[in-house]
Amino acid sequence: MATPATPLTDQEKRKQISIRGIAGVENVAELKKGFNRHLHFTLVKDRNIATPRDYYFALAHTVRDHLVGRWIRTQQFYYEVDPKRVYYLSLEFYMGRTLQNTMINLGLQNACDEAIYQLGLDMEDLEEMEEDAGLGNGGLGRLAACFLDSMATLGLAAYGYGIRYEYGIFNQKIQDGWQVEEADDWLRYGNPWEKARPEYMLPVHFYGRVEETQEGSKWVDTQVVLAMPYDTPIPGFMNNTVNTMRLWSARAPNDFNLTDFNVGDYIEAVLDRNLAENISRVLYPNDNFFEGKELRLKQEYFAVAATLQDIIRRFKTMKQGTSARSSFETFPEKVAIQLNDTHPAMAIPELMRIFVDIEKLDWDKAWDLTKRTFAYTNHTVLPEALERWPVELLETLLPRHLQIIYRINQAHLDDIAALFPGDTGRLRRMSLIEEDGCKRVNMAHLCIVGSHAVNGVAQIHSDIIKTKVFRDFSDLEPDKFQNKTNGITPRRWLLLCNPGLAELIAEAIGEDYVKELSQLQKLSVLVDDAVFICDVAKVKQDNKVKFAQYLENEYRVKIDPSSMFDVHVKRIHEYKRQLLNCLHIITMYNRIKKNPAAPFVPRTMIIGGKAAPGYHMAKMIIKLITSVGDVVNNDPGVGGKLKVIFLENYRVSLAEKVIPATDLSEQISTAGTEASGTGNMKFMLNGALTIGTMDGANVEMAEEAGEDNLFIFGMRVEDVEELEKKGYDAMTYYKTNPELKQVMDQIESGFFSPKNPDLFKDLTNMLFKHDRFMVFADFDDYVKCQDKVSQLYQKPNEWTKMVVRNIAAAGKFSSDRTITDYAREVWGVEPTDLKIPAPSEPREAFEETARALRKE
Repeated sequence: MATPATPLTDQEKRKQISIRGIAGVENVAELKKGFNRHLHFTLVKDRNIATPRDYYFALAHTVRDHLVGRWIRTQQFYYEVDPKRVYYLSLEFYMGRTLQNTMINLGLQNACDEAIYQLGLDMEDLEEMEEDAGLGNGGLGRLAACFLDSMATLGLAAYGYGIRYEYGIFNQKIQDGWQVEEADDWLRYGNPWEKARPEYMLPVHFYGRVEETQEGSKWVDTQVVLAMPYDTPIPGFMNNTVNTMRLWSARAPNDFNLTDFNVGDYIEAVLDRNLAENISRVLYPNDNFFEGKELRLKQEYFAVAATLQDIIRRFKTMKQGTSARSSFETFPEKVAIQLNDTHPAMAIPELMRIFVDIEKLDWDKAWDLTKRTFAYTNHTVLPEALERWPVELLETLLPRHLQIIYRINQAHLDDIAALFPGDTGRLRRMSLIEEDGCKRVNMAHLCIVGSHAVNGVAQIHSDIIKTKVFRDFSDLEPDKFQNKTNGITPRRWLLLCNPGLAELIAEAIGEDYVKELSQLQKLSVLVDDAVFICDVAKVKQDNKVKFAQYLENEYRVKIDPSSMFDVHVKRIHEYKRQLLNCLHIITMYNRIKKNPAAPFVPRTMIIGGKAAPGYHMAKMIIKLITSVGDVVNNDPGVGGKLKVIFLENYRVSLAEKVIPATDLSEQISTAGTEASGTGNMKFMLNGALTIGTMDGANVEMAEEAGEDNLFIFGMRVEDVEELEKKGYDAMTYYKTNPELKQVMDQIESGFFSPKNPDLFKDLTNMLFKHDRFMVFADFDDYVKCQDKVSQLYQKPNEWTKMVVRNIAAAGKFSSDRTITDYAREVWGVEPTDLKIPAPSEPREAFEETARALRKE
């Protein structure tokens, strides 16, 4: 057991009271009691034989106890008030760890810290025992998690719905410089935050055939898989609201395969239950790439079919004393469903099937209700990421849904033909069915046609969607298309991960900014306050020292905390251009070797991220980075000037450590390819400066902070288009830039792979002959821009002033702002700062708040 943390001084306690809750004596005593009770009764251990993991579980259960009353009361409150419900459908929720976030949102952090200290334990050791819930790949899944936090904090009656994958995103090991994947068995020790709800188990149907009867179409002879819900509480920040994330797990029905008269083998039949239960076994590890596998389509339909049954059950359940809703007339007034990308797109034909086949609504009425219920968020413009399911597969797996999609398409094409007679090109472009070669259903087109609102996730991305990718659709219904710039939750991405900075800000401007991040603007007046500037720099330095210590403990690498921490963490993808960064690293190395006596601003280059297991080029990029690191880090001529670290197994809990310690944030995608990015916002909020292209939300960050306060370089979207038109020729740049030529010659000649000189030929071949993302075109400007970064870093005061200007401008990028915009402009609900009375308060207070909300 590590040595217990030093107790806080009275001054430190006073400092921390505001944001982290009050460590009252009764509170602390109660928490200790709860901890000991759970250790004894839940974990059946005593202090002699308990392991650190037992202590983590005891604490988790103790904190969870404080959630339960609020969770039940919130759900009762929604039942009383009957507000419009918001359903966020996503195949990914990248939640990370839950313990610390829960303590912060309940205002229990200080009390828990004190209780654990008094018990002779170390809080950080316990927090490190928790597994990340890695049920997402990257940005899209983490966005869903931030949104859940904001929806609860804004008092919305919201639910996250998805799949409880048994195995999340793989754990990444680096062996001999290569990525190796390991299964992420995150549930191995159990999950204290979830509650199974077998009483709400629901059937989901697959395969079968469609029978036309006098009552209409019937989907028959199907195979049934059961969906078991697991609920996780989602606490809002200090408002007693606790919403629900409901994730479905696949279970075989008890008669699975046993009804087959030809299966004489009982044992075989029971073993075959795995086939059904495989549906929720594992998260597909692709980011921005569509892999048309049957199991993936099963997952997508499984999630939406179970969810829609649940939504309709809840819609029909009225308060006691009022009759159950028999009409669906008010469905869109009571239900809003947001589709997080096209992954849950099958919800559209599924809701139509329920309305028409089961509830016997007439087609036009059903379609009107469906469109008014759904809204769709697009997350990417990369063509390889767009979902296009083969008709043949749908015909087998979901025959009735294919019929419904055909009918939706027919009506849609009839409308267009009436508006644009004879324009067959437009009909072909806008059809839900693509006919070239293998017939496919374009899921984005289905989402656009079946929704009342469509949005991109940053202004530049929304503009590209309207003017290029979905131009025909936006010409037809311009008002349907909106922008909703992404955001991040300041609870996890400031209070939790960077308490030093959070406290410093609270001392300067008060604590309200935590719920209203736009208040950070008040920091602008402190840009010339020498004491504040010094304090901000000290917080950053402390974070760097702490992270350097972590790297030394975990990776046995010693790094200099006074060097610039230049960080590039995100999924490994050609469009994100980790290669551009790598070429710059080699350039810096060459400059040091060429002129060892020349002044050089020391840098620690930190690159991290996972490559999809089947993405050969991304895996080669990792191998190149690690190979360059081997050369640079072992060259005595480089000394402490340059270090290259590949951060293994980048994930939410590691982001929480590296982001607060970062000086320079790399956001260098080719303009027009990164829809938004959210890592960029996390770095900005935590006092890093950004080097980036005018892409995604970088554009709006530059707008908010002033372009002079970011290091912007490279082609703009117009330049990229121009270059594509005239034809990108990599050779031109290679021949005219001596530093680029030297770098490429080194990679090609095997300087970084002496045992296998041809190791990187696929990479160099791509860069020279078919680089879609035009790395060389931005190389020169990138290197020059990096030189400017180094110059400024030598003036710590000026650097920190720029940092403060960035933090002061980060308010727009709170997910609270994003969700407020969705609520008002898409879902038709209003955020509230009404606080649900705590479980300890009397029933009267509860009823009074319910009346107040009904009035609102």
